Amino acid sequence: MIHLHGVSKLYPPDQAALRALDMKVADGEFIFVAGASGAGKSTLLKLLFGAEKSSSGEVLVGQRNLSSISRDGVAELRRDIGVIFQDYKLLPRRSVLDNVAYGLEVLGVGIRERRRLAMLLLHAMGLQDRADAYPVTLSGGEQQRVAVARALIRKPKLILADEPTGNLDQEMSRRVFDLLLEANAAGVTVVVATHNLSIIEELNKRTVVLDRGKMIGDFSHARGAVGASI
Repeated sequence: MIHLHGVSKLYPPDQAALRALDMKVADGEFIFVAGASGAGKSTLLKLLFGAEKSSSGEVLVGQRNLSSISRDGVAELRRDIGVIFQDYKLLPRRSVLDNVAYGLEVLGVGIRERRRLAMLLLHAMGLQDRADAYPVTLSGGEQQRVAVARALIRKPKLILADEPTGNLDQEMSRRVFDLLLEANAAGVTVVVATHNLSIIEELNKRTVVLDRGKMIGDFSHARGAVGASI
């Protein structure tokens, strides 16, 4: 699913966000990318989503080379990816229900079906009573749950989640990860960037640890990562 070969990302004038990163993620794998703020986690997800291009090396996602991909190729790639952004990126002039349903709208799914599926996910997120509300009226935690529902609705091949539970309490965080685990059990590849040690330890999945853009650990079970510098 994902292959990174010698990937570096530099921002002007000479800030290195990622340094010579090599990593593989198999189809259907669930992986955490851990590290302190500034470690390069968000930059890595941006490269996988085609929002940024690497300065050197190759980024391959689903056989597509993102280092040289066209704009049309990026649009096609994103049809197979669900992204949970750290800053949510909700559509301000659309209701909660329509924000969640939007991913199916661009795929041509009929309005009744996409709204039905969106409402099911809003129930799962405890947001059924906020379906007609607009993003500006939501709390940060509510916006985060809407973003999670929007990423899941298309049943993508790959989910990229950047701190998906940063503004949620423990109970709701667990509910979000239950949905991600459910998607993963159905064959979806899941990559979660986080510095939340408790959830990493609890789920005990493969964990890649970054520090100032370098990989300093790749643990098949998360409990091996606890001793690393996260």
